[in-house]
Amino acid sequence: METEKALEALAALAHAIRLSVFRLLVQAGPEGLAAGRIAELMEMPASSLSFHLKELHRAGLLTSRQDGRSIIYMARFETMNGLLGYLTENCCGGNPCSPVAGCSAASEV
Repeated sequence: METEKALEALAALAHAIRLSVFRLLVQAGPEGLAAGRIAELMEMPASSLSFHLKELHRAGLLTSRQDGRSIIYMARFETMNGLLGYLTENCCGGNPCSPVAGCSAASEV
C-alpha cells in the first residue's frame, strides 16, 4: 500500500462513528449490511450515516452493491489487510512476526 492511500484510510478511520461503522461491517463479514440496518444498529439518522459511509467508501475501506431498493455495504478486507501490512512491514527489523508467535515488539504495546 502506498503512503497516500494509508493516510486516506487512517484519516477516514480517525472518527469515532466511522471507526464504529467499519468495525461493525468487519463483524458482519463479506455479506455486509444494508444501509438501513447500519443506521438502526448505530442509532443514527440515515442522512448522517450517509456522510460517514461516503468517507469510508472514498478511502477504499468499503464497497457497496445494490440489492433491490437497498444498498448493501461491505468492508474491503483487502484494503484493511493492506493497511495492517503497511503499518507493520518494518516491524522487528523487517523479519516476519505476529503477536500470536510472540513478537517482542507486539508485547511491548
